[in-house]
Amino acid sequence: MAQPALTKQNFENKLVDLQDNMLSFALSLTSDMEEAEDLRQETSLKVLNSQDKFRENSNFKGWVFTIMRNLFLNNYHRLVRTYKIFDTNADLTYMGAHEDSEGLGTPEHEVSLHEINKAIEALNDDLKIPFSLYTSGYKYREISEMLDIPLGTVKSRIFFARKQLQDSLSEYSHVTAKELS
Repeated sequence: MAQPALTKQNFENKLVDLQDNMLSFALSLTSDMEEAEDLRQETSLKVLNSQDKFRENSNFKGWVFTIMRNLFLNNYHRLVRTYKIFDTNADLTYMGAHEDSEGLGTPEHEVSLHEINKAIEALNDDLKIPFSLYTSGYKYREISEMLDIPLGTVKSRIFFARKQLQDSLSEYSHVTAKELS
């Protein structure tokens, strides 16, 4: 005897019934309750958005857990790529400088780059990391996704980093301008 087709309501009910099992599985993957709850929520959304891909005679629980495992792995790989791209110990002294740049190699240029790098390093990580990613060419949205913080928070942290750098370098820029005159 054939089983009745899985209606939208039955599908959602099956998903609700799996929530405790999903949390347990997510916790076994992440080892952190907050991350497990986020993974469970992300999986639930993905399952609901992919309802049309579910095959009637398939194992529903297995299908949901496969989606969760894949989301976890994708998030993990994205995180690994993020940390490979951003090296906080890199010497950025000549980053973006062209060999024929006027003044490159002059004492004034060396001092100003040293002061700028020192000022950037003095920022706390909440400001330094988004600012450094932004100056490396990442868009606000990409930084938001990489650091898993809201877009508005990224924009404000970059603003405050610029402001703090401007304030800390303002005295230095007046001295350099006088010396070069």
